[in-house]
Amino acid sequence: MDPIDIGLWVSSGMLVMVILGMRVAFAAGMAGFVGIFWIFWEKKDYAWDALLFWNERREIWDGALAKAFLIAGQVPHSKVSAQVLSLIPVFIMIGYMAYHARLTTALFEAAKRWIAWVPGGLAVSTVFATAGFAAVSGASVATAAVFARIAIPEMLKIGYNKQFAAGVVAAGGTLASLIPPSAILVIYAIIVEQDVGKLLLAGFIPGAFSAIVYAGLIIGIAVIFKSVGPPVSGFTWKERFESLPPALPIVAVVVIIIFFVYNPFGDAWGTPTEGGAIGAFIIFLMALYRGMRWPALKEALLDTAKLTVMIFTIIWGVLIYVRFLGFAKLPDAFSDWITALEMSPMLILVCILLAYAVLGMFMDAIGMLLLTLPVVYPAVMALNGGENVAAADSAFGMSGPMCAIWFGILVVKMAEFCLITPPIGLNCFVVAGVRDDLTVQDVFKGVTPFFLADAATIAMLVAFPGIVLWLPSLVG
Repeated sequence: MDPIDIGLWVSSGMLVMVILGMRVAFAAGMAGFVGIFWIFWEKKDYAWDALLFWNERREIWDGALAKAFLIAGQVPHSKVSAQVLSLIPVFIMIGYMAYHARLTTALFEAAKRWIAWVPGGLAVSTVFATAGFAAVSGASVATAAVFARIAIPEMLKIGYNKQFAAGVVAAGGTLASLIPPSAILVIYAIIVEQDVGKLLLAGFIPGAFSAIVYAGLIIGIAVIFKSVGPPVSGFTWKERFESLPPALPIVAVVVIIIFFVYNPFGDAWGTPTEGGAIGAFIIFLMALYRGMRWPALKEALLDTAKLTVMIFTIIWGVLIYVRFLGFAKLPDAFSDWITALEMSPMLILVCILLAYAVLGMFMDAIGMLLLTLPVVYPAVMALNGGENVAAADSAFGMSGPMCAIWFGILVVKMAEFCLITPPIGLNCFVVAGVRDDLTVQDVFKGVTPFFLADAATIAMLVAFPGIVLWLPSLVG
């Protein structure tokens, strides 16, 4: 059988396993192992010969099996041992430490005192507080869980609609996928072998833009339906300014990470990993200063370890599958098919993004990106004109490296979208799990208006790539 046919059969089997409920990590790892074995078995043209003696057939079997075990054992270690992956546990730990240092409460209180006077002000405050927390947390799930405990009770206390309040928190939590430090952006950079620092920089403006779009939507809904989100007033200027110092550690960590990725006054101070480590140490000191003791520290470290292990397990399984795809030459075949279509490259890109929206209804965000990028990314780069194409000769009007960054932000934004889409919207399940008075159906109803906001944001990022590319273009 042709390697491409093997690739299609094995990939179809893997998707069936995922749809039936098997974890992405195990489905991808199993599919990759079986596929590698199958390809090496098929390399022996006589492997299926009915006249073949048993000992000869066993030798072919053992050789293919040994190859599959060798590759499945070596590939995850060689990739996961890369230093850049240490960013993932560091970024996640910053978020959990900040929560146990009660910096999230300080952020929410500051946002409430400054913004809550507008229509839907408490919901708008929640969005900007989640955006601020996203700047020190690499995990959307952690952001949603934290603010489900902090913000929803405050909104319900002054009469907010229960479903709307839950939707605001679930949607606001997705901002951690885009605003650095972002674990998903790091994973994207590793899979497509692009510069992590530039990708992290590229996420700042689109992340802030997404928060502003969410805030505009909330204000519009609150103006039309006054009972949904009443404003909160009564804070004096003194109270507002008093709320700022407790939130300053968040600002300090953000500034440190930016300067370690890109220093506008000269060379960068170090690597993103070093910046993340220093940021984690600052948050740790703040947590100790604000009264964190061993039980809280232990819980933060355990939560960090659990989420990190989950992400790394997915990466291990998918890397085996990715190596199989290379043997099957499926990415090259898909690229050739995409570039041969008689459609404009922009229309093809829009269709790919729509396919992500559908796929995200059935898969978690990280698994979806890891499984699809090895095939989709080369096709998008081929549409633009190749990895090394100059901006003047490209289909999307940008060079190969810039196209990789732009497409990365687009697919991560689609991953954000998938975190709140039924039936697998993980953030919605997290919010419902934290609150006993909410069902998953309540949360899904509450996030429905935010689908429109995300669609508008994605359309703007596609139509105006400069929103994404301005910051990374400043880095040589």
